[in-house]
Amino acid sequence: MDTLEAIQQRRSVKHYDPDHRMSSEEIQTLMNHVILSPTSFNIQNWRFVVVQDPEVKQQLRGAAWGQAQVTDASIVVLVCADLLAWDQEPERYWRNAPESVQEQLVPMIGKFYAGNDQLQRDEALRSSGIASQTLMLAAKAMGYDSCPMIGFDPVQVAEIVNLPPTHIIGLMVTVGKALKPAQGRSGSLALSEVMVIDRY
Repeated sequence: MDTLEAIQQRRSVKHYDPDHRMSSEEIQTLMNHVILSPTSFNIQNWRFVVVQDPEVKQQLRGAAWGQAQVTDASIVVLVCADLLAWDQEPERYWRNAPESVQEQLVPMIGKFYAGNDQLQRDEALRSSGIASQTLMLAAKAMGYDSCPMIGFDPVQVAEIVNLPPTHIIGLMVTVGKALKPAQGRSGSLALSEVMVIDRY
């Protein structure tokens, strides 16, 4: 499946085959593609909690107001981000770059993010969103369906998975085999309503 086809076919699926299990190799393949997602300054600030354990999924379902896709999907991926990734040995993000590039970019990282909590949070959510889309398109290309979710209690979910205090949850994405297809597209806006050329 090519990228454009995956974009066209990706839908938010709510009903999954609860008996289907993704293999560890499939999960590894999926996530190896997700971590190719871009991040500002290459800080790779996304963090992923891949939940397979039925007991943990049941707890997450409770924190997601009983939504069945949380337990029925093969995996639940909590797309999180480390707010302080920019300050964690930033030279490692550029270790394969030419020395001149390292000398230019690595010092810029701290200057850009230090002392700016809002920017750190904004960056975390941007990176989470980009990675989530990569996750859903890669899943579709692999023959799986997905559903991005914000319908959950983030404090409760963080407690369930022991999320470090410097991390935040961007969203939850379920991945699995669709039991039935998503409903038809319910009301896409026309491109002319959401796009302008050059300026408003």
